[in-house]
Amino acid sequence: MLVIISYDIEDDKTRTRLAHQLKDFGPRVQFSVFEADISESELRNLNKMLGAVALAKDDSIRLYRICESCAAKIKIWGSGKVTQDQEYYIH
Repeated sequence: MLVIISYDIEDDKTRTRLAHQLKDFGPRVQFSVFEADISESELRNLNKMLGAVALAKDDSIRLYRICESCAAKIKIWGSGKVTQDQEYYIH
């Protein structure tokens, strides 16, 4: 499933740590926005990780689940493409 994670975090250290952790799930598509094509188990891990972030009063993290038919309708102006799960082949 495709998920979008966005955040607005004031503290540089917390924001940087979160960005590094999110790179394990998918690519950064804008400064504070990541896309991830993940499984249900990866989603559980992501939710657990996001829930553990120490947020200040005005900080926020948002996670949006994008259904398959909605993902097919995403439009991008400018550079970039919608994140898709990579196929892996083990020989």
